[in-house]
Amino acid sequence: MPLARAKVNLWLNVVGRRTDGYHLLDSLVAFTDLADDIEVSAAPDLSLDIAGPAVASLQEETDNLVLRAARLLAGRAGLAPRAALRLTKRIPVAAGLGGGSADAAATLLALVDLWRVAMPEEELFDLAAELGADVPMCLAGRPALVAGVGERLAPAPRLPPCAILLVNPGLPLPTPHVFAARQGGFSAERPTPGVWPDLAAFGRELAVRGNDLTDAAVSLRPEIASVLQALRGSHGVVHAAMSGSGATCFGLYETVEMAQRAAADLLPSWWRHTGQLATS
Repeated sequence: MPLARAKVNLWLNVVGRRTDGYHLLDSLVAFTDLADDIEVSAAPDLSLDIAGPAVASLQEETDNLVLRAARLLAGRAGLAPRAALRLTKRIPVAAGLGGGSADAAATLLALVDLWRVAMPEEELFDLAAELGADVPMCLAGRPALVAGVGERLAPAPRLPPCAILLVNPGLPLPTPHVFAARQGGFSAERPTPGVWPDLAAFGRELAVRGNDLTDAAVSLRPEIASVLQALRGSHGVVHAAMSGSGATCFGLYETVEMAQRAAADLLPSWWRHTGQLATS
């Protein structure tokens, strides 16, 4: 079964705004080894069972994005939506890690296989975009340069090998709230990056580009500033920033062991994950 891997916006610049109110982005997206699991099996109707460490955050949801993905695919394929879905939830909800979008993308891939749907890749990506701007990039599942409102993807240069530490102060932060709180103008669009010779050069470019939503997110959740301060002061960190619209932040390190040592010094109440950044 496909994994629903957490995505990280290594940089995120807001470069404009469409007439319909959606913001135009320039972002580098990569994926981590933190992932939800999606299992599907044949059934007489459509059902969803949710388990895992982050299940409590979804108990109030009446229409999970996984179910919406299943119904949308079935409708497009001319099928009755019949499958038993099981979601093991590990990615924090409303955390800037694209967990819901990753779940939807993994559901599409799993059900295409279960239902033997013959659908061109371009049509599947169009369908994914109907579920949300982040779903196509999660469907691709590889490092990408993202433009438009998230629907325009281009292959990213190969990323240098590195470990990542993800940290969340334990607070959800819905994306629309962050964009609504954003103030100021737009970033200038920058040239497409070249190949980074090493992790240090990669970190320098990330620092220059930054995340334009950080100030807005901190205004809503001041605890994010404390997380960033802790990461930036940790031994061996190459770069630290907020992912997406927050509240999760990340630090990049040469090795997992260095990331684990940094994680051990954080407040016990903060959620954290150490692992590898997928470089291709």
